[in-house]
Amino acid sequence: MKKTVSLVLGSGAARGYAHIGVIKAIEDHGYKIISVSGCSIGSVIGGVYAAGRLSDFSEWASSLDKVRVLRMLDMSFRNGAYIKGDRFFKVIEEIIGRPTIESLPIPFTSVAVDLLNQKEFWFQKGDLIDAMRASSAIPSIVSPVELNGRVYVDGGVLNPLPIIPTVSAGADYLVAVDLNGPAQELTSESLVEQSNTPEWWLTFKGLFGRHKSDEEEQKASTANLARKNNAVSWGRIQTVNMMFETMQESLAQYKLAGYSPNLLISIPKDLSGFYEFWRATELIEFGYEVTVRALKELTSENPIHFSFPKGV
Repeated sequence: MKKTVSLVLGSGAARGYAHIGVIKAIEDHGYKIISVSGCSIGSVIGGVYAAGRLSDFSEWASSLDKVRVLRMLDMSFRNGAYIKGDRFFKVIEEIIGRPTIESLPIPFTSVAVDLLNQKEFWFQKGDLIDAMRASSAIPSIVSPVELNGRVYVDGGVLNPLPIIPTVSAGADYLVAVDLNGPAQELTSESLVEQSNTPEWWLTFKGLFGRHKSDEEEQKASTANLARKNNAVSWGRIQTVNMMFETMQESLAQYKLAGYSPNLLISIPKDLSGFYEFWRATELIEFGYEVTVRALKELTSENPIHFSFPKGV
């Protein structure tokens, strides 16, 4: 009989594509996922998986390039320059339809924050698309979502790693994926944005930070850093996101201290920029590879709590 897994998918914007690789690795190694909870991009990936359409979503995500990512950004300057998210979720709806959460073949929880009541909210029934949108409304970047008189924002504001919703499933293993893990220097050239960037993209990047010269871009690439450490180069959106990620990292450690999973897979926070949604292929592969190694060590030592990479 297959060993069962309750899966927790954390928040972290574009790094969330690593969740796809994690899921594929878990299934390829003979485990059965019987429960999923997710926050923000973790809610999106988890919801698509629970709806049985992860392969279709993965194919679409891997087809994105910088031009298509730019076209997805339906920014509304009349409403505080928020990204509405309509175009992205229209694609999601084309892939999975409009199922309800209670109709999904496995239990699924999407975690958001009820902003007016200032508390965490679990979506365990109702429209799946609405639940995913509510969970992924990043404050100051993506428009808040209003449903039934309540205003929802990204669940990462209070719980970037929602472990508790999966506990009752009684799986053999509880596996959590943290997308805000300790930074590390990345050596793979495939995970570094190349310096031969077209001019239109440099103009777009002004939304996130100041324009860099070709020489500066080359230096950044040579240093193998996906996130630039010079605060002078940060734009408003990047500054807000850095603040949000700092908060999420601290909250995730608090949640882990309260309830430890059997396996914590930690994705480095410098694996990609939060808006680099055109890098799905590399991020999926990274998630797959790190999970394969993690599962081998988990089954060989069978500890009560184990983190991968070690020391996290």
